[in-house]
Amino acid sequence: MTRQKSFKSRVRTRMDKTGESYTAARRHLLADAVAAEPPTAAPAEATPPAPGSGAAQADRISDALLRERTGRGWDEWFVLLDEWGAVQRTHTETARWLVTAHEVPGWWAQTVTVGYEQARGLRAPGQRRGGGWEAGGSRTVAVPVDRLFEAFSDEGLRRRWLPDVAIRVRTATRPKTFRADWEGGPTRIVVGFAPKGDTKATVTVVHEKLTDAEQAAALKAYWRERLAALKQLLESGEAGR
Repeated sequence: MTRQKSFKSRVRTRMDKTGESYTAARRHLLADAVAAEPPTAAPAEATPPAPGSGAAQADRISDALLRERTGRGWDEWFVLLDEWGAVQRTHTETARWLVTAHEVPGWWAQTVTVGYEQARGLRAPGQRRGGGWEAGGSRTVAVPVDRLFEAFSDEGLRRRWLPDVAIRVRTATRPKTFRADWEGGPTRIVVGFAPKGDTKATVTVVHEKLTDAEQAAALKAYWRERLAALKQLLESGEAGR
């Protein structure tokens, strides 16, 4: 009840600031807290493998870390979600319920939801709830986050580690996210960046809208290789030549 009251308090605070109705303010807070899955970048202390790694979410995020960040461990969340009837709910409904009823932060609400869906057989690792597939990879590179972002946003620099690929940039928010259509579609990449101090940063790539597990496995290997090439280019100093 305390968590629910706290969320309502945040809604009313937004109403006071923006003049919105309760419904509009609540909708905006939910949209901010629960973005479309999957999250593009994990909190630095989690550093999970990228989607499509083949590891179940509950194996990627420790029970201790989950309890620290959400107040409950995996088994406790699974029992609570079973009682609520999450098996019959959509991914978005479940994540929103975790945010509004239990004040789980947005990224962690997504994490718990995906872990639950995998544990209950609603999706396989690397598979989205609706049946589609995704793959990707993650790397920590010893350069500032702005420089890592430029490796994607600057076309000339990007071609040095990602050659012979035609992409159409959809959005680029420096230095946080980069989204682009891949080879004219229908697949696309969603890239997130997270600083690790002033001299290091982590990039996480999610390649979405894949057709099957075979394509996901091939792109998982591809991104492992390409992100290694990116790391080599930036850390060697060759990118500045």
